[in-house]
Amino acid sequence: MNKIDSFPEKYFAAVPGIIGWVVLSARTAFARVGASLLELPAMPASIPLDDWTVAVVDWLALNLGPFFDFIQLMLNTINDALLAAIQWIPIFVVEIGGLDIRFPVWSLLLFFLLWYLAGQISTGLLGLVTLWLAANFGLYVETTETFALTLTSALIAISLGIPSGILAGISDTVHNVIRPVLDLMQTMPVFVYLIPAVIFFGMGAAPGAVATVIFAYPPSVRLTNLGIREVPQELVEAGEAFGCNYWQLLMKVQIPVARPSIMQGVNQSIMLALSMAVVAALIGAGGLGGEVVRGIQRMRVGQGFVAGLAVVFTAMILDRATANIGARE
Repeated sequence: MNKIDSFPEKYFAAVPGIIGWVVLSARTAFARVGASLLELPAMPASIPLDDWTVAVVDWLALNLGPFFDFIQLMLNTINDALLAAIQWIPIFVVEIGGLDIRFPVWSLLLFFLLWYLAGQISTGLLGLVTLWLAANFGLYVETTETFALTLTSALIAISLGIPSGILAGISDTVHNVIRPVLDLMQTMPVFVYLIPAVIFFGMGAAPGAVATVIFAYPPSVRLTNLGIREVPQELVEAGEAFGCNYWQLLMKVQIPVARPSIMQGVNQSIMLALSMAVVAALIGAGGLGGEVVRGIQRMRVGQGFVAGLAVVFTAMILDRATANIGARE
């Protein structure tokens, strides 16, 4: 008789259990050894960068308070003015079948604006439908607040970013200096910007705008710099041959040729400004981000989903409004 045939079947049934017990025991033993090896004694930092950072922030807050108050007043004024202009356009409510259906006039204006900017009637319809949906989700006021904060931050970031990109494009020194700064601004976690913003500017739209400007600034600089540097050298030499001075060469040759790249940077800055404006709700910026935060805090899945969908609608409108401007003649 074969030895395997003589082996009782009940022992075969116990083999998987034995293997499982051995694996589990080995796993537990290795976990204990690893934990004991990782239990290193607490060591003070050799370079107390966190303490130095706190000291610098405290010094700035104490000695430059009036300057930060002026910046806060300016940002709040710009944001409130844009919000008032947006909300000045009326929204009509019509009762249909027992339901209050909202018809924002902005949706009609967006239809013609996006149709003109994109050159496609479908894009205009997209803007009309998305804003109408956001209004009938009950988030029209929050959507306008997010629009205002995004536009405020994007305008400041772009107005600073394009000149910086031009300087970086025509000067290798500026390019080498500003490049690591942009790397730092883009790779730093976005929530880190909120801490000093609250210390310097308090709660509300102003610190949200500051954090958003920092986050949305790099794309316009990088793509403007790239566009200026990619202008064919033959065009620059032709402009010089026709007697263009430094300013004329920049304004009539380099910037027009680099316009598609510059507008791509504008588009990316606006989109990043929108994403950061939503995060800025954590420090009281309000808008659609506030609805998302409240949905998370109260575990309201529907509220968070609808607010997130309204953010998507807002992003689609802003993206379509700026995506094809650089290609227009």
